[in-house]
Amino acid sequence: MRNSMKGIILGLLFAGIQANAQTENKLPDWAFGGFRRPADVNPVISPDTSSRFFCPMNKKMVDWESNDTFNPAATIKDGKIVVLYRAEDKAGKNIGFRTSRLGYAESSDGITFKRKKEPVFYPDEDGQKANEWPGGCEDPRVAVTEDGTYVLIYTQWNRDKARLGIATSKDLIKWEKHGPAFVKAYNGKFNNIWSKSGSIVTKLVNDKQVIAKINGKYWLYFGEANVNVATSTDLINWTPLVDDKENLINLISPRKGFFDSNLTECGPPAIVTDKGIVLLYNGKNDAGANGDLRYTPNSYCAGQVLFDKNDPSKLISRLDVPFFRPMEPFEKSGQYVAGTVFIEGLVYYKKKWMLYYGCADSRVGVAVYDPSEKRLADSIPAKL
Repeated sequence: MRNSMKGIILGLLFAGIQANAQTENKLPDWAFGGFRRPADVNPVISPDTSSRFFCPMNKKMVDWESNDTFNPAATIKDGKIVVLYRAEDKAGKNIGFRTSRLGYAESSDGITFKRKKEPVFYPDEDGQKANEWPGGCEDPRVAVTEDGTYVLIYTQWNRDKARLGIATSKDLIKWEKHGPAFVKAYNGKFNNIWSKSGSIVTKLVNDKQVIAKINGKYWLYFGEANVNVATSTDLINWTPLVDDKENLINLISPRKGFFDSNLTECGPPAIVTDKGIVLLYNGKNDAGANGDLRYTPNSYCAGQVLFDKNDPSKLISRLDVPFFRPMEPFEKSGQYVAGTVFIEGLVYYKKKWMLYYGCADSRVGVAVYDPSEKRLADSIPAKL
């Protein structure tokens, strides 16, 4: 009896050690990171119940960012970081059934933000009512051309079908909406598919991150279930890459037994490097037998994939474990309790890469990568 009890105790102790064990996560030389969460600053943007504006859709004053502030885009304007974040009011019962608008936050250090009291992008009395009412404008990504035109790629959500929408601006405040990205391609065939999460390919020019052209075209990775790619000559109308039967070509897809076993969803603007094009993406772990048991079922972790810099459709390499995963309490509590670090904003600022992400669909966080100090990525938990 005594030996049996001793064995049970040792077994429990071993299980506890295994549960807390972590493995170093070394990144290949092509990957970005590791990203460090600055101490005692996150989340950097949280809901504000005092912000109100007159909603042209509801025809009344609404507390537009009172419930959640999350899933941010990021760029540089006048030497400062600007974050455009998704915000939801308290109307509706859960995510997807509230109205989303985009707020504006500006910072000189990337950590402390000054916010506008009214949204700068929202469902309005405009030509996009059919695509954006009543769900709104979700999950933005933004990038800028060399001549200073900002291109916003966001999800138009009418609570029937999600579509990638395009808008442009010179100041990040006044926007021109151009409508769905795929409305003209292949006689509108892809205008009626579920499309989300657009990542424009960018490059660094004299330390400024700008939209890149490759082989005479602009390139856009997109997709929620899989990663696909499209090209454009004007940054407004996009043509997806298809096979000989006009079906979308999947560049990467979910993998059984991996952290991205359920979804592979594009993240912030991709970056051209000397190694290739690096796309950071969001991987959702499957809740069933297909998932990676080291990570929480249904959690969103962040991965990276490398494409050929001369052929953005050609896969070269892919991380097998996430470089960034929900670890902090604010990344695992909120609307999405399974945990998410949903990456959408990445900017090069003062020789560092600033990564902005949604925390559990409720807050905005920041993490920093200094290329002069190669660091380990988020640790790999032990498999139980």
